[in-house]
Formats: sequence, C-alpha cells, structure tokens
Amino acid sequence: MSFQAYLDNIETKTGLTPRQFLALADERGFGPGTKAGPILQWLKDDYELGRGHGMALVHVITKGPKISDAHVGRGGPHGDASDELWLDGAASNPNA
Repeated sequence: MSFQAYLDNIETKTGLTPRQFLALADERGFGPGTKAGPILQWLKDDYELGRGHGMALVHVITKGPKISDAHVGRGGPHGDASDELWLDGAASNPNA
C-alpha cells in the first residue's frame, strides 16, 4: 500500500483528514520530537487505528508531509504519485 493510500484509508475509516489529525495532535501536544508510542496509543484508543495506519500519521505529525522519493513514480501498489503527501482529503487530491 502506498503512503498516500494509508492516509486515504484512515480518512475513510475515521471521517477525518490527515490535516484534521494534525490539528488534534497539536492540541494534545504531539509534534516534531514526539515519540511514536504515545501517538500510536492515542490513535488506537480513540480511533481504533492499527500500527501501520498509525505510523503513517506518526510520520506526518512528527516529520510533516514530505516523504522519501524512493517510491515516487513507481507503479504498483506501493508507489506514490508525489513526494509530498496530500493532507486535505482524498476527494480533493489533485494527484489521485
């Protein structure tokens, strides 16, 4: 699954966009420098998200929307269209 697909699936499951999760994380004091454990526990307890989906949000919360270009432009299920993740909802993604 591509990085963007994880974020899109989280939106489908929770009804919240990645940008909304960033705001909620900020309210809890999560951001750059926060360890994954507390974020993963919050996402599991409040949104029933597993580790894979949780780690996608951990990346966005702690490192921002930029990802390595290792999978960008590659075909198949693991390729992302851009090295910048779309955080404002799957329906409005210009790369989809």
